[in-house]
Amino acid sequence: MNTPANSRRDFIKKSSLAFGAATILPSYVALGKQSSSDILPPSERVNVAFIASAGKGFRNREAFLTTGLLNVVALCDIDLNRDEAKKSAAAHPNARQFNDFRKMFDEMADEIDAVVVSTADQSHFPCTMLAMSLGKHVWCEKPLAHTFGQCERLMDLAERSGVVTQMGNQGHSGYNYFQFKAWSEAGIIKDITKIDAYQVNGLRWSGWVDKFKDYPERSMDPSINWDTWCSVSPERPYSDLLHPRNWRGWFEYGCGMLGDWAAHVIDTPHRFLKLGYPEKVTAVKLEGRHPLIYPKASHIRFNFPEREGMPACELNWHDGKDNRPYIAPEYRDLKTEQPGAINNFSKDNKAPRSHYVGKVLYGKDLVFRGISHEQPLRIVPREKYKEMHPSLPKYPTKNSHHWENFLLACKGEEEARSPFSVAAPLSQVLNMGMISQRLGGELHFSREKKTFTNSKAANALLDPAPRKGWEEFYRM
Repeated sequence: MNTPANSRRDFIKKSSLAFGAATILPSYVALGKQSSSDILPPSERVNVAFIASAGKGFRNREAFLTTGLLNVVALCDIDLNRDEAKKSAAAHPNARQFNDFRKMFDEMADEIDAVVVSTADQSHFPCTMLAMSLGKHVWCEKPLAHTFGQCERLMDLAERSGVVTQMGNQGHSGYNYFQFKAWSEAGIIKDITKIDAYQVNGLRWSGWVDKFKDYPERSMDPSINWDTWCSVSPERPYSDLLHPRNWRGWFEYGCGMLGDWAAHVIDTPHRFLKLGYPEKVTAVKLEGRHPLIYPKASHIRFNFPEREGMPACELNWHDGKDNRPYIAPEYRDLKTEQPGAINNFSKDNKAPRSHYVGKVLYGKDLVFRGISHEQPLRIVPREKYKEMHPSLPKYPTKNSHHWENFLLACKGEEEARSPFSVAAPLSQVLNMGMISQRLGGELHFSREKKTFTNSKAANALLDPAPRKGWEEFYRM
């Protein structure tokens, strides 16, 4: 008798023979259709399965629905009793429900064109690998994967399978993307030698560092599929300090603030400055270190060498409550960044986003400031921007948003803006920073061999072995 697992392996084996050939899709998706109408008939929409239908999966589903380009055919979540999972199910009564992505593909792979993966970081990899192995287009939340080696495999399989891929750093379809591209090509953004990037609004796990010596354990609803939630990572006791939402602060499951915010802050500098991999990663500051939990605050420095005619570049990442980089007075926002400026916040005493998240790019002739996501850069000081404004290159401001861009790419009408070929190297840089937060010290990296040259412990963390029973995803 053929078990579901065996059926899946047979399907993987057969579909792998078709890699490099036509994508496994219905003809109306493979050929595409110009979407001039706001409403497409169901036969001309992309059939999408959502892996995670609560939390970020719930919000992604709502964003995708605004496009009018998809049919929701399946909803998968390890906890189908969560309120948002129930709301998702109620909104799509014809969509089939699953609490294991493997079973979903076993039973209805032929009915799915694309998947949206919005799970916790540690399970991005198996969900995405299985989907691509079956010829399915994939949107995967940021960061792309939990480890450097996982990103490498995802990038490789994306190329071999030929499917459309997109990482969910939505600013890569906004003003910041198009402006950075246009200003780089025009030579406005050039000769960048230093970048300070930060998210200093505090960390939800900072209080855990002093409170817990090991993983806490809580009672669990028996309907939760905990084995699938842990996926390739070690299986630890269930706790509400892991699921839902809190997994990000634990080394074995999440990617910390680097994975959460740096993917939105440094994505355009990494891409358009062609940074690639650093040759050195240094933990300049680690406050509140813990063997299982990310630090309370950190300053990680990445040193990138000269490349393609561009100068060497130092990128500094700061996270943790009020752990801001120094910004010279002439480049500050006078309303929020001067001494005593706390009194100048909004009426509800909340700081604007620019106070706690952003980036400063230092060039030979110009300095740029930005926030995150789609927010465009500004030249500082403001007087310099006013002087240059009339001659600055224009860039398109009416574009498909990130979710629409992915579906239009599935239909053959656009190219995905954050494909795995772009998103994986960015995520690998973040993975290297996470290792630095964990081990401390100064790590030297061979960009050619993709290995650390001075730390066996760091190399072991680049590509740790999966939990027993989950090895198949590393062989696809």
